[in-house]
Amino acid sequence: MTAQLGTVATAKAVALITAPNGINAGVAALTFPGSGAAGALTASQVIAQNVASEVAEKAGPIVYPTVNVYCEKLVNSQLEKFRSFSGTIQMAMEVRHSQDRLEGLQETLATYTDALLRVLDGSRGDWGNGLYFAGAYQAVYGAVKQGGKHYIQAAKVTFELGVSIN
Repeated sequence: MTAQLGTVATAKAVALITAPNGINAGVAALTFPGSGAAGALTASQVIAQNVASEVAEKAGPIVYPTVNVYCEKLVNSQLEKFRSFSGTIQMAMEVRHSQDRLEGLQETLATYTDALLRVLDGSRGDWGNGLYFAGAYQAVYGAVKQGGKHYIQAAKVTFELGVSIN
């Protein structure tokens, strides 16, 4: 089980994002009907992989926005001495949005990021399989750069999961 902790945590996070009360519910709550500012994501736009946007674009066509979910770090700090793993998993979710105009890019990215943060706010507690989320997270917005459909911007949300397994 220890070797698969990152994969299990990533799968749980993806399941939360793509659930009926996940990111699309948050986007719908944060946008005005008919504004066209931010639309719903499909399951194929939520990717369980740590890949740079430049590499992803070279590998094949990308439909923006995307949410990349991955495990950044496992720390077995042995908080509980007789457990096989007792510590934390640092997770990351990168929201990437691209469009052909600068106007509205940051606002649309912020809407998707806020919707993702709503998912985290609603998922405090036990995630099963010895994983639990206390509720703390950090969101960092990157600068706009060339890429995607002319311009691309990303926001990275990081958070820790507590782990206690035998």
